[in-house]
Amino acid sequence: MIKDARFWEKHDDRIRCFLCPHNCVISQGKFGLCSVRINANNALKTINYGEITAIAMDPIEKKPLYRFEPGRKILSVGSFGCNFSCDFCQNYSIAHYRAESRYISPDELAELCRSTEDNIGLAFTYNEPSIWYEYVYDASRLLKERYPEFKAVLVTNGYIQTEPLLKLLPYVDAMNIDLKAFNKGYYKNICGGDIEHVKRTIEESHDKCHVEITTLLVSGLNDSPEEVASIASYLASLDRDIPLHLSRYFPTYKMTLPPTDIDVMLKSRDIARQYLNHVYLGNM
Repeated sequence: MIKDARFWEKHDDRIRCFLCPHNCVISQGKFGLCSVRINANNALKTINYGEITAIAMDPIEKKPLYRFEPGRKILSVGSFGCNFSCDFCQNYSIAHYRAESRYISPDELAELCRSTEDNIGLAFTYNEPSIWYEYVYDASRLLKERYPEFKAVLVTNGYIQTEPLLKLLPYVDAMNIDLKAFNKGYYKNICGGDIEHVKRTIEESHDKCHVEITTLLVSGLNDSPEEVASIASYLASLDRDIPLHLSRYFPTYKMTLPPTDIDVMLKSRDIARQYLNHVYLGNM
């Protein structure tokens, strides 16, 4: 569904979007880097409002959230589009292509959430929820106002500007935020982003809702002992109780490097545990 977008202004004969740190300047008829926000007759529109490409009941641990409602299940939904271009994207079929979708209104989604057995709430996942902002905001707010006992969860790359983040956070109970590396070159060359904006999201969020962090350790790129120590010590400077998930990389999408060595994963866990109280291994 096409919907009016938020966080933009006219910029001469183009539009500048302020939803994420890319701050795309978009010409008439063109999309931003996320592939879902379009300049339509000098107004910014979003084309994926309520367009759901994936829906499932998942264990909360699959998000991964290990220290938030453990052992429970959550209704999980995703759309299409992403504001990153990670070479190792595991959900590239919906993140970087227009997958088949079905429109579900925020009202219908809230009622589906309520009527699903053994469900604790709603997780926006599979693709990047921040570029689905208008729908995520409307659906989360409606869910929390109508059924405050249900939880709203984001699984995100954290690449969002401060204003939209702070408007959304009152309706979010938990987030898993990707901290993909701890160096600018990796973020720029592998993901198409900037680590400083992701750090800002973590810093703004960790004391306002439950936050867990995931880092995919990619062979020879971000799996050195020094980088793992930098990630863990940074998180510990905020709160030693922030859980860190170190996830094992496997070749996918555009990246063909070999899988991360098991010994590297185990050593990385030992290093991170010197700084943090809760460190977990994933994809093992």
